[in-house]
Parts: sequence; structure tokens; C-alpha cells
Amino acid sequence: MAVPKKRMSRSQRDQRRAHDALKFTAASELCPECGELKLRHRLCEACGMYRGKKIIEVSGDE
Repeated sequence: MAVPKKRMSRSQRDQRRAHDALKFTAASELCPECGELKLRHRLCEACGMYRGKKIIEVSGDE
């Protein structure tokens, strides 16, 4: 069984954990068609468009 040979110092432990609190917001962008916030590489839930093409019919569309 793997057991650490030495105790990890507080500074090394905290440096490792520094990225745990970062927020990953780069995966969202505005839809170019309707301006709603959407995930990248996904179709827009508000208008049903993906890369300039209508993929699904959304209720409330004319």
C-alpha cells in the first residue's frame, strides 16, 4: 500500500489546493443568434441554433 515517506508541509499542501477554488467560466459564451448564454460546442437551448443552422424547434418560436 502506498504511504507517504515524509509529511507534506503546509505550504506544499496549500499550493496544491490553490486551484481547487478557481472557477471555470471559459466554457460559456453568448449565442451569436439570440444573445443568450450557452455552453461552447453545444446548441443554444433558447433558440435551437448551432453554428448558424436551426437544429431543433424550440417552443415559443414563430
